[in-house]
Parts: sequence; structure tokens; C-alpha cells
Amino acid sequence: MKFGFVTCVELGLSCIKKIYEIGGELDVLITLHDHKSIKKSGRIYLDDFSKENQVPLFKINHINDIEVVNIINRFQLDWLFIIGWSQIAGSEIIFAPKRGAIGAHPTLLPQGRGRAAIPWAILKGLTKTGVTFFKMDENVDQGPILAQLEIAINENEDAGSLYEKVNKGHEVLIEEIFISLKNDTVRPIAQDESKATYWPGRTPADGELFPEMATDDVDRIVRATTRPYPGAFIIYEGTKIIIWKGEYGLNQQGFSIKFKDGIYTATDYTID
Repeated sequence: MKFGFVTCVELGLSCIKKIYEIGGELDVLITLHDHKSIKKSGRIYLDDFSKENQVPLFKINHINDIEVVNIINRFQLDWLFIIGWSQIAGSEIIFAPKRGAIGAHPTLLPQGRGRAAIPWAILKGLTKTGVTFFKMDENVDQGPILAQLEIAINENEDAGSLYEKVNKGHEVLIEEIFISLKNDTVRPIAQDESKATYWPGRTPADGELFPEMATDDVDRIVRATTRPYPGAFIIYEGTKIIIWKGEYGLNQQGFSIKFKDGIYTATDYTID
């Protein structure tokens, strides 16, 4: 079996490293050109890994560029992992590998198809989420499931801690699925469309806080948008204050703000 891997974020690099930890190998790596998406959350570069492990590395502008098809054909790939990649792959890319392309999504598909899965899981007050590896088809996040792992969400979970759990979940599943793919024992399971939900994308502006908000809502937004995401913020007396962490009530050690039903104090914040 010949494998390729497309990524430009830490999540994907963690999976790549895990493949090599278990004795696996990749035939080619594909990533973005260095100047693209430099402010993307978790952005990484694969040059060092490529050199250390002598894996060919190609840098592209877009996943659907014809050069990507040429790379897949040139290396005669059976499977192509596309993980931690925001550009949507078209059918020409998805069906170019002999066996198929594999995506990963940080929810328990078919729940939470779409974007911003980690922030939404916290904003929605979920008690669990997960990681799903699936065989890609023309429809985003809708291909048959290859492997799935459940992840508990704690009451005070924030985006940073959940991101770490999700990252670890990817590592666990990539080990399981890589071995199955290599041995040709993986068995895809169709998603249950009756249980499908869709979560929309989010922008930094969605993290804005307003005085008329309840403190419970403020706390959820702060926890959902903290690092590695852009952070919640409030415009206070003409100044933008980005809140990375906070707590209920007054605290002289932080920056306290009055909301609809009480005080919320930013204990870690940046004045922008």
C-alpha cells in the first residue's frame, strides 16, 4: 500500500508522527506554500519532518490544483489522508488515489458536520464529542465511517484543553486505521443520515461580548474561543479587550466587567 498525507496544521503533523512511531511510512507529503494561511490556528511546516525522514514534500496553493492529481498519479497512491485542511477537495482529487481519500472530523459524525467543531461543542454545552475518520466522497463530511472515538467534555472545558483531547484522539485513531488500511481489513460503515446535524463556520467577530449578555453565555464564549482560536472580546470604553480566560464574580487581580446578571472577571486578557 502507498500512502500520501495532506496537512498544514499541528493536528495533521501529530498524525504523521504517530504513523512513523508505529513503524509506518508515507510515500509523499503535501502542504501549503509557506506564505499561505500563516495566521491559521495551529499552522505548521513539514520541511524538517520531510528532511529527517526522507519523504518527498510538495507545496501547493490549493488542494484542487491539477498538480495534486499529478502527484497522486506519480506516486501511485492507494490512499490519501487529507487532515487539518480547510480547502474542500473536489471529486477529481478524492477519486484519484486507487483506494480513496480519507478525512478526519472532530465530532461524532454524522453529528456536527461543517466547521468550528471544537468551539461549537463547548457553545452547545455538549457532554461528549469525538473524532471520526471517514472515506471521503463528493459531499462534505458525509462519507462512510472508517473509525470513531468518543471524547468526554468536562463542565469547565475550554477550546485549548478540548483541542488537546481531540489531537490525542486523532493519534489514537490514526494508529488503528493505518494498520487496518495497510492490512486491507478496514470496513466502511455508512453514516445514519437521520441523525445528521450541521454546524456553520465562525469568524473572529462571533466572539464579541456585549453588556446585555448573561454571564453563563459570556463564560461559554470565552471558553469556546480561547487559544488556539482568536479569543472572545468586548469593546470597553472604546478599547478592545480580548479575554482568554475568566471567572464569575469580582476579582481584584483581573479585569472585572458588569454583564446583565452579574460580574465576570477576565483573569487572562490582552488589550488590543
